[in-house]
Amino acid sequence: MIGIINYNMGNLASVYNACHLLDGNAEIVSDPARLKEFDKLILPGVGAFGDAMEHLRDTGMQEAILEYAKSGKPMLGICLGMQLLFESSCEFGEHKGLGLIDGHIVKFDKSKMHDDTKVPHMGWNVIKTKDEHTLFEGLENPYLYFVHSFHVETNPKNVIGKTEYGYEFVSAVHKDNIYGFQPHPEKSHDNGLRILKNFISL
Repeated sequence: MIGIINYNMGNLASVYNACHLLDGNAEIVSDPARLKEFDKLILPGVGAFGDAMEHLRDTGMQEAILEYAKSGKPMLGICLGMQLLFESSCEFGEHKGLGLIDGHIVKFDKSKMHDDTKVPHMGWNVIKTKDEHTLFEGLENPYLYFVHSFHVETNPKNVIGKTEYGYEFVSAVHKDNIYGFQPHPEKSHDNGLRILKNFISL
């Protein structure tokens, strides 16, 4: 059973529908006490980092997610959900994250980009896969759908995918039982569904 965490900041319906397209037994969960019942968790998210962390704290989800992470069961963060896995973000001030992976969220650096490169990064782009990672099984440098203005800087050992947009940035991560994707697999047609299928099959 897959739990899709509801903390009032997520793109829940599309993630839920994608899981069910794959015959994944998924449920949207709002009660922090129930997280431990699930074999896998997905942390979706759209919006601002600081607001999201406030929602996680206020709902009791922050503590429940940290406890779940200790269990060794797989957890996947998507878009903002991936960014929340890290230590901090500079989006609209400094905000602490969940700290499950070492690293920090920064705004795209326009000084490294051509003048006509727009932020947010919005649309289809390639993830260059670092190696034959389990989540990329059956895929080679897939096109996925992105919508974001911030990205992570983290230790290279956590990186499983990178993307070029003005400059190269980290777009997929893995540390222990924690996985993260900056793009939206649930909006990325067959390529995204394959990534979700690979996660469900862990």
